[in-house]
Amino acid sequence: MSGLKNSPFGQRLRGGDEDSPRKHRARFTPAFGVAAGSTPSLDSRPTTSDDATPESPERAHRDYGDRFVPTRDAGDLRTTYHLMDGATPSTPSKNRIIPTESDALKEQANAIFNSILHTEVTPSSPQRSVSPVRQPAASTSTLPTTPTRRRLFAFNSPSRSNPVTPSRRLDLPTDEAYSMSPVRAESRHLLESPRRQLRSVCKTPYRVLDAPELADDFYLNLVDWSSTNVLGVGLGACVYLWTAHTAQVSKLCDLGNVRDTISSVSWVQKGTSLAVGTLSGRLHIYDANTLRITRTYERAHTQRIGALSWNSHILSSGSRDRMVHHRDVREAGTRPFKKCQGHKQEVCGLRWSGDGGAQSATLASGGNDNKVCIWDLRGSKRPGGLGTPGRVGNVPGSSIAAGADDGDIPLWKFHEHTAAVKALAWDPHVSGLLATGGGTADKHIRFWNVQTGSMLHELDTGSQVCNLTWSLTSHEIVSTHGFSSTTAQNQICIWKYPSLDMVASLTGHTHRVLYLAMSPDGETIVTGAGDETLRFWNAFPKKENHEAQRESQLDYGRLIPLHFNVQPSVGCAGSSPVVSPAVPYDVVPLGARRTGCRPLYCIIL
Repeated sequence: MSGLKNSPFGQRLRGGDEDSPRKHRARFTPAFGVAAGSTPSLDSRPTTSDDATPESPERAHRDYGDRFVPTRDAGDLRTTYHLMDGATPSTPSKNRIIPTESDALKEQANAIFNSILHTEVTPSSPQRSVSPVRQPAASTSTLPTTPTRRRLFAFNSPSRSNPVTPSRRLDLPTDEAYSMSPVRAESRHLLESPRRQLRSVCKTPYRVLDAPELADDFYLNLVDWSSTNVLGVGLGACVYLWTAHTAQVSKLCDLGNVRDTISSVSWVQKGTSLAVGTLSGRLHIYDANTLRITRTYERAHTQRIGALSWNSHILSSGSRDRMVHHRDVREAGTRPFKKCQGHKQEVCGLRWSGDGGAQSATLASGGNDNKVCIWDLRGSKRPGGLGTPGRVGNVPGSSIAAGADDGDIPLWKFHEHTAAVKALAWDPHVSGLLATGGGTADKHIRFWNVQTGSMLHELDTGSQVCNLTWSLTSHEIVSTHGFSSTTAQNQICIWKYPSLDMVASLTGHTHRVLYLAMSPDGETIVTGAGDETLRFWNAFPKKENHEAQRESQLDYGRLIPLHFNVQPSVGCAGSSPVVSPAVPYDVVPLGARRTGCRPLYCIIL
């Protein structure tokens, strides 16, 4: 060491340290607002600089310690926390993938963590019963200065630090100073409060059926589930029926002899009638009980029929010829009683609302022209008579209204989608709420209020939306997906409405999930894909029976049949009431008038 000290290198080091005074460049950190060179030390003695002249950029000397202790300033931490949130705004990714089934749990955990972090970093200011008296400000206000060095930890009494507080804080046994928890009381309350239990959905199908020749075509609708619990599937030129409670398979028809192919199937809402559309434009109606054909429309359309929908006895069909035809199956004729043309390309989606009966229901149609049309067969007139921007209504002189009656004009026409709209679903819980899904170039699910023609919500799923259906037992919606620009493809997603949070994501298909149907009890969904399989999922809980919960053994009205009229007796024990047939009524017990008498009843007709 002595040789190094006396060497020329050591002399230059000593000479440089002695010649150049120690100067510090004040570097300010926007987060904390104090100079980085003025980091407080454990020594409370004040330190001064050797020279106050500005240092030259050529010779800058820095002191490096063995540790870094940040300043503990509550105001600076509060400001830094809010600056951190607003400094880096989150930019949505263009290639957003469909969330996985664990995203709901992650989002719940992240929300709790952010709430606790906000409570710990930016605690609420204590409420004081007496406000301190502010001293009158001087005429010349001083500019804000950088805080000087001070002790890192301060030990003093709360009563001395806040003399205007009317009562001593430490006198309360529930004060935070006596708490053994590392977090504040607000955070403890948040952690100990019960969380919302997420619904558990089985991620594997309970049944898988082979479906050979199930077409991998986005514009076809080949799967439907009837109200009698029978599944109808179009496979090539044949239609097969699968009975759910017996698992029996029946062949309904075979169009191979006429060289035709099935393009769409649809069950009537209540009954055993099944409508079948073909690629050549034929329309057949079959009776599933007898496995016989009941009606045939040879030239229903000039091109393939890709969409069918029932509204009681009215059957609507959409075709590649851009037309929507409405037929009354009770009539003997084959011509439609009304034709509607609102799309410039193929009609690939049709859905009746089903609420309000056959005379007041609304029809939604989706086309390959990226448009959604809302139809009312009674006449598409709405208040004002003029369409809103971006929509087509009953506008005199328009290209659609020219030479057409009211039934040929769409009530609303939505232009927001950027791809073909096949997925359509009416909410069974809220009247007038329609959900629509776009194709590969759109990837959005949009929710509309058809009474006002406004869009309520939209959801970017990150993948092609092939089908939509609402749950009958809960306010949730199911979407099936296909092509995607990301790795997440061919999923079945369940969303909560109106929060649009994902409840579950089901995977298993290796091709686009093009077909979707729901069981009549609303608990099971079946999906079909180009991998020629049908998969059955337990997606929704059972419907709650509230009637059984309201029954009580103390309800005397339940003990008397509703189709009898009870004439109460006025006498005491031994007298029996006279029972005679009458109209239904309500029985209200009034109780016994005297000891030993039968209870009297008041009959309300």
